[in-house]
Amino acid sequence: MDGPAVAGTEEALQVAAEAAEASIARLYGEPLLRLPNDLYIPPDALEVFLDAFEGPLDLLLYLIRKQNFNILDIPMAQVTLQYLEYVEQIRKHNLELAAEYLLMAAMLIEIKSRMLLPKRQDELIEDVGDPRAELVRRLLEYEQIKAAAQRLGALPQHERDFQRPSLPVEQGLAPVWPHVDPHDLQRAWMDVLRRAKLTQHHRIGREELSVREHMSAILRT
Repeated sequence: MDGPAVAGTEEALQVAAEAAEASIARLYGEPLLRLPNDLYIPPDALEVFLDAFEGPLDLLLYLIRKQNFNILDIPMAQVTLQYLEYVEQIRKHNLELAAEYLLMAAMLIEIKSRMLLPKRQDELIEDVGDPRAELVRRLLEYEQIKAAAQRLGALPQHERDFQRPSLPVEQGLAPVWPHVDPHDLQRAWMDVLRRAKLTQHHRIGREELSVREHMSAILRT
């Protein structure tokens, strides 16, 4: 294959790879680079997205881990800006949901401001400390708890991963009585009484024997 042809093929593959990475979705196997003009996004779409987070710490941890930031050295300016963008979108759609995230937003802004303030020469580094220390501690604790919860959630659960075997017990069937005419019962009862009168009773008596008479009879023989 000629050199220009090979170079053209490699360039085309590189462009396709970059397009695939920049695509927001794939449609019929092809990368979709921009949203269609007639695409309808429900007004509650952001709320559904945020429902996946358990709260402000979960969202903040997501932003940090998604961009592979060092959690012990958080770039406060960048993370705070991204977090505020999320909160602004929440505030437009759901003020009640946004209230939960505003407290964390205020904390991030305070930490960012403290880091921007110049330190006096007479202040020792040990005395000032890192304004991010408390936030880092909370994030690490939350991440450990979340990981433990995920391990517990992965365990088999009743009615989710397995079912206890059970045998249904059928209820006893009610007896089905035959349909009987009351006159037939009357005739049958009268017939029983009539046959009872025809029954003859016999009494068999026992012959009483004298021991003396039997002894005399034996001696005579």
